[in-house]
Amino acid sequence: MTDKDKKAIVERIGIIRYNANLSARELSLRIGKEESYISTLEQKCVCPSMNALYDILEVCGVTPEQFFYENFKDYELDKKYLDIIKNMKSDKKQALIEFLMK
Repeated sequence: MTDKDKKAIVERIGIIRYNANLSARELSLRIGKEESYISTLEQKCVCPSMNALYDILEVCGVTPEQFFYENFKDYELDKKYLDIIKNMKSDKKQALIEFLMK
């Protein structure tokens, strides 16, 4: 894993923690770690273990799919669009594609 990848993961942890309205200390304790665990991750740009990451996601109410989604900030909006499109008939999907490509 590159330093850039690590930084992206740690930044996303900070975002979901903030969105869940949790302090670094509170999140650390909720996942059963020492109170400085999350602060250390965020300050030193160190990735958590997969088990710790899943615990963080669960506490923050974020799915792994959402966390690793390429365009993280637009996940909910993109998901709504995909749900609408999935239920469309093929001819309507094609018409939408043609409209969007104009």
